[in-house]
Amino acid sequence: MNNQVTNKPSREEAEEAVRILLKYAGEDPAREGLMDTPKRVVKSYDEFYKGYNENPHEYLSRTFEEVSGYDEMVVLRDIPFESHCEHHMAPIIGKAHVGYLPKNKVVGISKLARVVETYAKRLQVQEKMTAEIADCIQDILEPYGVGVVIQATHECMSTRGVHKHGVSMVTSRMAGAFREDEKTRREFLAVVGPIESLRG
Repeated sequence: MNNQVTNKPSREEAEEAVRILLKYAGEDPAREGLMDTPKRVVKSYDEFYKGYNENPHEYLSRTFEEVSGYDEMVVLRDIPFESHCEHHMAPIIGKAHVGYLPKNKVVGISKLARVVETYAKRLQVQEKMTAEIADCIQDILEPYGVGVVIQATHECMSTRGVHKHGVSMVTSRMAGAFREDEKTRREFLAVVGPIESLRG
């Protein structure tokens, strides 16, 4: 499900790989300021990519079926996330907006944020991440529909290559009623509101 490797290198091997990259950059890994850098980098990888050790489906497994007849959409806006692009391993910083139209069960709102976090904490392509979040909610909660909108800045575009700053990318995924019913889709996008600048 998460494409996790079975022959994961040891922490010592990972630290040695960082030393090699430091040498490639023209540095001396034995320099005082860099001596602990391999350990710090590997430790940061544990945090950056912790999503490979988590199953987002589990977060949605505990649902509430007694909702007193509530049949309107549920939307969680402005979920912040940090990810890394799989092409250059550069940061992707953004916000996700997630909504669904319950059929007969709802989930705690913190669980929606955890689903976003799990997929973000993997090497990502924004389009794929958007689809993964929507598909996970649709598959587990089986609602009438799901909508996901993600806006993010990509450091691989601002710190290398074309060096364009202040540019953000917006992706969306609509499923079920959010795709088939224009009124429902418009209502979701109205609740999400205008896409604002991520700067500041």
